[in-house]
Amino acid sequence: MSSYPTIRPRRLRSSANLRRMVRETRLSADNLIAPLFIRHGQNISRPIVSMPGHAQLSVDTAVREAETIAEMGIPAVLLFGIPAHKDAMGSENYDPEGIIPQAIHAIKSAVPDLLVISDMCFCEYTDHGHCGVLNLPDHPGYSAQLGEGYLRNDETLELLGRASVVHAQAGADIIAPSGMMDGMVAAIRQALDTNGFANTIIMSYAAKYASGFYGPFRDAAESPPSFGDRSQYQMDPANAREALKEVALDVTEGADMLMVKPALAYLDIIQRVKERFELPLAAYQVSGEFSMIKAAAERDWIDERRVALETLYAIRRAGADMIITYFAKDVVKWLKA
Repeated sequence: MSSYPTIRPRRLRSSANLRRMVRETRLSADNLIAPLFIRHGQNISRPIVSMPGHAQLSVDTAVREAETIAEMGIPAVLLFGIPAHKDAMGSENYDPEGIIPQAIHAIKSAVPDLLVISDMCFCEYTDHGHCGVLNLPDHPGYSAQLGEGYLRNDETLELLGRASVVHAQAGADIIAPSGMMDGMVAAIRQALDTNGFANTIIMSYAAKYASGFYGPFRDAAESPPSFGDRSQYQMDPANAREALKEVALDVTEGADMLMVKPALAYLDIIQRVKERFELPLAAYQVSGEFSMIKAAAERDWIDERRVALETLYAIRRAGADMIITYFAKDVVKWLKA
């Protein structure tokens, strides 16, 4: 017989408290960011059918929800706006009286310590559903070379900077540009710094893929594109090296935090970004990831709590410091159970 002792890794799995004590990856309220969808009106909570448990909220209702989120120990919310009026330029996004500036001001007034992140894009605000200014024949500077319907990068950057300043003036702690425009971080940083908001943080959607997992979100934000898709500016799901290039550019331009979106299908990207860059890293467990778990759980095919937590641990294990998730409130309750 061998003189070596028997190797038994299972010794460390023999009880719940022992497993908890030696757990390598931690998940807590500190790691979570809760998304909210805000619309005009009073006392509104309009259920989102494709995202059970979530609703479009009016500002007053969103304030109450933000208070609950803060009481649960979740440190931040991410706001998406549903405007009263959409136009080709997405003008409500940079209107000081727009829905998100109103919501930011109200939430920060009620819950000053809760971090408010403003998603900075135009798809919810434009009548065409794309993330900026389109190249159209009746638009000044139309370029036949770019082709009709191409998203004009530099004109969109100007509007992103303008809207970011408006949201910062309303009290946003963090601006999160999500349109994957070239130079978006630099443009927003310059606009913020020039207007006295040098301490406003930029969390860049640095590697955002053209994903099929966004479907329920487009119902929630009422923002499906009226033609085509967003593949001309969001990333090809087949590419990984390109993601590292995109992230490196955003770091150079002054991003304070980084994000990978979606999360579960891009765990390899999360891991590569975390290994290469030292900035805080968020991952977005998007609407399709959430709704698939919900739908399967409703049919009793899976255990919702177990599968949701398993996916969130996977995202944390890959390297995400923060997770934007529609399970945020559920997670806090589950972890206390």
